[in-house]
Amino acid sequence: MAAHKGETNTTQPSLPLHNLHPFQYFCILDDMPMNFFKSFLASCLGSLVAFVLAFLLLFGLLAGMIGAAVSDNGNDGKVPINDNSVLHLKLDVPITEAEIENPFAGLPLPGATEHAISLLEFKRVISAAADDPKIAGIYLDISMFMSGFATAKEMRESLLAFRKAGKWVVAYSETMSESAYYIASAADKVYLNPEGDLEFNGLSVEVSFFKKLLDKLDIKPEIFRVGDFKSAVEPFMLDKMSDANRLQLNELITGINNEMIKEIAASRNIEESKLKEVSDKMLATTLYEARKHHLIDSLVYYDQVLADVGKRLGVSDENDIDFVKYNKYKKSVSGYKTSENEIAVIVAEGEIMPGKAEPGIIGSSTFAKEIRKARTSKKVKAIVLRINSPGGSALASDVMWREVTLAAKEKPVIASMGDYAASGGYYIAMGANTIVAEPNTITGSIGVFSVLFDMSGFLGNKIGVTFDEVKTGDVGELMTVTRPLTEQEKRIWQKRTDAIYETFTTKAADGRQMNVDDLRKVASGRVWTGTQGKERGLVDELGGFEDAVKIAAQKAGVADNYRVRFYPKQKTFFEQWLNDLEENAETTMLRKELGENYQMIEHIKKIKSYQGAQARMPFELKIR
Repeated sequence: MAAHKGETNTTQPSLPLHNLHPFQYFCILDDMPMNFFKSFLASCLGSLVAFVLAFLLLFGLLAGMIGAAVSDNGNDGKVPINDNSVLHLKLDVPITEAEIENPFAGLPLPGATEHAISLLEFKRVISAAADDPKIAGIYLDISMFMSGFATAKEMRESLLAFRKAGKWVVAYSETMSESAYYIASAADKVYLNPEGDLEFNGLSVEVSFFKKLLDKLDIKPEIFRVGDFKSAVEPFMLDKMSDANRLQLNELITGINNEMIKEIAASRNIEESKLKEVSDKMLATTLYEARKHHLIDSLVYYDQVLADVGKRLGVSDENDIDFVKYNKYKKSVSGYKTSENEIAVIVAEGEIMPGKAEPGIIGSSTFAKEIRKARTSKKVKAIVLRINSPGGSALASDVMWREVTLAAKEKPVIASMGDYAASGGYYIAMGANTIVAEPNTITGSIGVFSVLFDMSGFLGNKIGVTFDEVKTGDVGELMTVTRPLTEQEKRIWQKRTDAIYETFTTKAADGRQMNVDDLRKVASGRVWTGTQGKERGLVDELGGFEDAVKIAAQKAGVADNYRVRFYPKQKTFFEQWLNDLEENAETTMLRKELGENYQMIEHIKKIKSYQGAQARMPFELKIR
């Protein structure tokens, strides 16, 4: 039996410690001899000191390794580049707008994944390489591309500009996806492994539908929308595409595919109609047929590619080829030019939500603050909004729109659209003085929907939780998942949704200087490519980020003297690393606890994010 405080018996308890009540455990410790505590505390202190010293030692060792790699023989972080070097571009990595430097990339540490590549930084680096006499050419290594077609186009154009500078690009891989080949087709020579694979059969879109899942879970969506094409809610109410959604998706990917075919045909010197036939009918089923139709130049092995590169450099031994990796080379490239005149580039990438920005989240309070700072700063002469977003919260979009319109009254504001600038993403852009989009940017989707989920069936029938409500008037809690909405409450939600659409279209028409009725003819939630958007007055110019910066500088009268700075300030690698570790730990625990039910929980979490009024793209696009 356990001894308690006040008793004289100080012998060991007969029960093991883990079987005792916490209070009993406390009482036992309180009665133990003092020398036990001294030993125990000394042991804890020693362990703590050892842990701290080990951590500092490990950190110092890693810092030394990284410092040595970065400084490259003590050159203060500036990496020396040898003459006749070849820039090795491996593009099978995530492509983002902004970049967070990862000093542990390549090391065997949790979170030390391969570098993501910033599109905007990539364009600057390739431009520098084109002017660098030490870089003879580019070896392009790409099999899968992890971004959209507008991003692919901008990267492709950088490679074409590199070639126009009189330099060469050689592309080689064992396999290539459609989008990877699109980029590789900008090279002088496109090589594939004889036993590899090439995908060249046009584009397709796959949309996920959750109606049957919701039926099984006894969850009922309550949907309010404006616009025949605002189909973001279709996955919750249908098990296949509506005719309207099928129409817009077909026209969208046809437009993107036609643009891609046109550019590949020009680069490969193939008749456009012939190339389209090869794509539509998948005539290049094998690599030998791909070579026959001039999609690729040769089927070779890696050593043969090295022989080709060596010949271009004038060396006979492949060991004499000096390859320099992208992440190393960019350390040798000077930063953006300095000037007292600043073009502020505010990067908006991800889903639009109220509050602070996080990776993958455009937080309205963060971005409104950044736009406000740029507007009031005397050194900022113009603002470029770099937008890559499918939309999100209607309220958050409007908060940022307000700051954009205020800034546009005082200095030039140019919107530069990436892969997506749709719905809420377009809402932000429409307040700018000029909108610039790539031909295959996905934009428009001017529409609004509201959705709530009646989970009373799931809660009551599946897990046995019920709710009841007391209210003072006819209308109860409008944002609820514990009961179905009343008919009166449904009318309120539809009225609110209609009002937001009215606001969206009125402000869009004002920003685009269009008649509201004309604007609504191209709204109704429908998405367009950048080319289609320009034809309909939703876009001013077709072009990329650099074009937007040049327009901003010209409108500000500083075309010959300006510098570019990016906002908001990105999280440091360590901040993001710790955040990722925490998220990964939580995910691992959930997977372990829930097993096969984990995916169901993930779907429910995603459903929750759709609650309320949304200015969101009408589908989640997965182009293959």
